[in-house]
Amino acid sequence: MKKVFCFVLLAAVLLSAAEAAQPVYLFSSFRGNGEDGLHLAFSRDGLEWKPLNGDRPLLRPQVGSKLMRDPSICRGPDGTFHMVWTTGWWDKGIGLAHSKDLIHWTPQRRLGVMDHEPNALNCWAPEILYDPKTEQFLIYWSTTIPGRFHETDETGDISREGYKQNHRIYYITTKDFETFSPTALLYDGGFNSIDAVIVPDNGRWLMFVKDETKRPQAKKNLRLAVSDTLTGPYGPASEPFSPAWVEGPTVLKLGEYWVVYYDEYTRGRYGAVRSKDLKNWEIISEQLRFPRGTRHGTAFEADEQTLQGLLALEP
Repeated sequence: MKKVFCFVLLAAVLLSAAEAAQPVYLFSSFRGNGEDGLHLAFSRDGLEWKPLNGDRPLLRPQVGSKLMRDPSICRGPDGTFHMVWTTGWWDKGIGLAHSKDLIHWTPQRRLGVMDHEPNALNCWAPEILYDPKTEQFLIYWSTTIPGRFHETDETGDISREGYKQNHRIYYITTKDFETFSPTALLYDGGFNSIDAVIVPDNGRWLMFVKDETKRPQAKKNLRLAVSDTLTGPYGPASEPFSPAWVEGPTVLKLGEYWVVYYDEYTRGRYGAVRSKDLKNWEIISEQLRFPRGTRHGTAFEADEQTLQGLLALEP
């Protein structure tokens, strides 16, 4: 009996060690219109994503218009997780909070990143990343300012009848989340662009962005721009590499492949493409499994200890 017990215990230890050696990927997202807050899922292969905390929110929105859409999370060099999010459809600020374990969070703050622009209409889909070269965080998002880029003004159709959209990508930087640089333009590709996400690639920076052009023919797909410097300038955007009517790209490097996930918002599901060379793309949506209702999120790497803490919350 003792031998059997020892064998089972050894097998469990070996299994745990094997799991600990595997990568841990987390995925932040929202449900519905973002009313209930932050949802997290995890994966070990980047394809099958399982909900955490019983797919209940881990943090509820408290600032701005009290939505928590498009949550983006990155980890700083001290191990702290930092999150930004869209607080409302027509807010001029974004949300900010911090956590050591993704369970306990600091009080939420509103960053009024476009308060200085009287005609700015929104702050959509903020993202955050850490640049080890400059030892600072970059926070970036899309905003439309009617007339600012008049050549691409288009009539909007979301909830403000007749509003003009010409989204571009803006940014701020910070080292300590107390002092922030002035808001500046990060990317103007000559087209309405939202939902940018930037990842490093051997000394250069890859910006995946949604082409939000409505007329003369709606595109609503993803393109890629590249820069040698994080804050640009970024080169011309590539031809679209995704299906039409997708948004919210997020990226992982899985082995040899770049995998770009996206919200197929008109079809109510998540999809993805992958590429080894960033030129030839293959749709792999049928290989994915996401929690039902997952909307516009961010994939990021974590560690086994963080995952186990989240798994302990399971009902």
